[in-house]
Amino acid sequence: MALLATISLMPITSFGQDQSTPPASTSPDNSEKNKTHSNTADQQPENKSDRTTTKKIRQALMEDKSLSTYAHNVKIITQDGFVTLKGPVNSEEEKQSIASKAAEVVGSPDKVTNQLTVKQ
Repeated sequence: MALLATISLMPITSFGQDQSTPPASTSPDNSEKNKTHSNTADQQPENKSDRTTTKKIRQALMEDKSLSTYAHNVKIITQDGFVTLKGPVNSEEEKQSIASKAAEVVGSPDKVTNQLTVKQ
């Protein structure tokens, strides 16, 4: 009983995370890199047709559980029925799979610009 009382009086802070060391600084996004691109997601028109196309492509990507988190989060930009894909993926196979899914949604590979990059 005395042992239990002694343990319960131990300072709890010794088990917490060390807050004195700041986390490594990493850029949370690639906004600076996006500034050099001619079309970005924020420039996508708000017309229903383009939004629907983007939504269908995103759903097709999310349904494919074999794709990585990177692949599930690529940028999909639809303008006047033409799709641009941007962002990093884990492999050339993922890159091609994503482009194929987008082409299936829009009806032609000629309407898809694949700017995906394979992570090194």
